[in-house]
Amino acid sequence: MTALDLSALRRAPKVLLHDHLDGGLRPETVLELARDCGYDALPADTAPALATWFREAADSGSLERYLETFAHTVAVMQTPVGLERVARECAEDLADDGVVYAEIRFAPEQHLEEGLTLDEVVEQVLLGFEAGESAAEVRGQNIRIGVLLTAMRHAARSREIAELAIRFRDRGVVGFDIAGAEAGNPPSRHLDAFEYMRGSNAHFTIHAGEAFGLPSIHEAIAFCGTDRLGHGVRITDDITIGPDGVPVLGTLANYVRDKRIPLELCPSSNVQTGAVDALENHPFDLLARLRFRVTVNTDNRLMSDTSMSQEMLRLVETFGYGWTDLERYTINAMKSAFIPFDQRLQLIDEVIKPGFAVLVG
Repeated sequence: MTALDLSALRRAPKVLLHDHLDGGLRPETVLELARDCGYDALPADTAPALATWFREAADSGSLERYLETFAHTVAVMQTPVGLERVARECAEDLADDGVVYAEIRFAPEQHLEEGLTLDEVVEQVLLGFEAGESAAEVRGQNIRIGVLLTAMRHAARSREIAELAIRFRDRGVVGFDIAGAEAGNPPSRHLDAFEYMRGSNAHFTIHAGEAFGLPSIHEAIAFCGTDRLGHGVRITDDITIGPDGVPVLGTLANYVRDKRIPLELCPSSNVQTGAVDALENHPFDLLARLRFRVTVNTDNRLMSDTSMSQEMLRLVETFGYGWTDLERYTINAMKSAFIPFDQRLQLIDEVIKPGFAVLVG
C-alpha cells in the first residue's frame, strides 16, 4: 500500500463539488490583474504577503468577515481577459492537484462593473475552463469542469440567474446555487428561482447549514427541493449523543440521511468561518460514521490556503482515515455530481476506482 502522504494524495483521483471561482485565484494573478485594470486597493504588494493577508483575514471566525475578502478578487475579475485567465488557471491548478472532475461556482452578477453582460461573463468563464482543460490534457492530465451559476442571496436576481443557467446548460453550466450571508436571507426568498429550475428539470444546490442552523437546511430541502446541501454542517444540531454514547438522529437529520442528500463539507473553511471551533471537532467524522453522504471540498482555496489534497491530508491526520475511506468519499462526490448518470458511472469505473487501486496496491 502506498504511504498516505501529500505527494501520494496529489496522485489520487479527486472530485470537487464545492469551490468558488473568486476564492481560488493565484496571489500573483491578483496582483497582475490589479495592475492591468488599475485596481489600487490591495492590502499587500507581493504574492507571499498577499497570500498571507487573505488567509489571516479569512481566519476571523465570522462568515460575514470571511466574505469581505472577496472584494479584492472580484475587483480584478471584471474584464474578459481577467475572467478567462482566472478560469483557465483554476482548471490548471485543480488538474495539477489530481482533480479529475470539478464543479466550480461563481456569481455572474458580481462581474458587471466594466459593462459586460451576464451572458458575456459566462461565455468568458467557459472559454477559460475550456482552455484550462486543454492545457491540462497536453500535460497528460485529464480534468472535466462543470459550472454552477450562483445568485447572491441578499440580492433580487436569482430568477434571472436561474434562467441564465438554463440558457447555458448545454454549453458547460450544470446547475444553479445561491450563496452569501445566510442570516436574514433564507432560501425561501428565492423560491421562484428554484421552482423555475425544477420546472426545467435542472439541478441546483443551496448554501445552507453553514452560518445558520436547522431552519436554513429545512427550507432548502422542504420548500426549495435542493439536490445537495452546500456545507450542511449544522445538520448535527439535529443529532444528539445519548447517555450510552449512541447518536440519536432527529427527523430532519434522518431525512437527509435517508434521502442520501449530499453534504458539500468544507472542513478548513468551516473552521475559518466559525461553523466549528477546531478541525478535531468537525462533525465530518461523525457524519461519515453515520453513513451520511459526505463529500470533501475546498470552498475557497486562496482564503483557506488549501487544495483538495491538503483537505484530505488534514482529515487523514485528524481522524486516521485510510485510502479506502478517501475512495468512498470521492465516489460519494462523483455519485452526487450534476452530470448524467452514465458519465458519472464511467468516471467512477474507469478513473476513480482504478486510480485508487494503484495506490492501495
